[in-house]
Amino acid sequence: MRTALGVVAAAVALAVTAAALAALPRYPATTMKARGFGAVLASANRQALYYWSREKVGSIRCTGACAQAWPPLVVPKGVMVKTRIAGIAGRFGVVRRPDGRRQLTHNGRAVYSYAHEGPGVVLCDDVDGWFVVRL
Repeated sequence: MRTALGVVAAAVALAVTAAALAALPRYPATTMKARGFGAVLASANRQALYYWSREKVGSIRCTGACAQAWPPLVVPKGVMVKTRIAGIAGRFGVVRRPDGRRQLTHNGRAVYSYAHEGPGVVLCDDVDGWFVVRL
């Protein structure tokens, strides 16, 4: 009986982990149409991307619990970011996070998704200094 409960617990933990990983924004950036906002910047898995007005250009303040609620769009190791992406206004780059990972920037501002938001949805524009990246 204990073995069966252990297997069930492991399966549940794996499913929760898989769901959490699926919710993370994936590189590269693209665009999407969002109702009420028009074209916005999005991750490859169609999550709207935001910037935090409380972060200065080229710096990171959203770490720890903040980064859990607002996952950064991390650029995979070894991937070069083009300054311009065809069909998307603005300039792209990276900023180094305190943990050493590289985070995508748009016009110098680090971009994040919102953990409680599904693909194709914008819920948190102009909430506590967070703004969707409009194009």
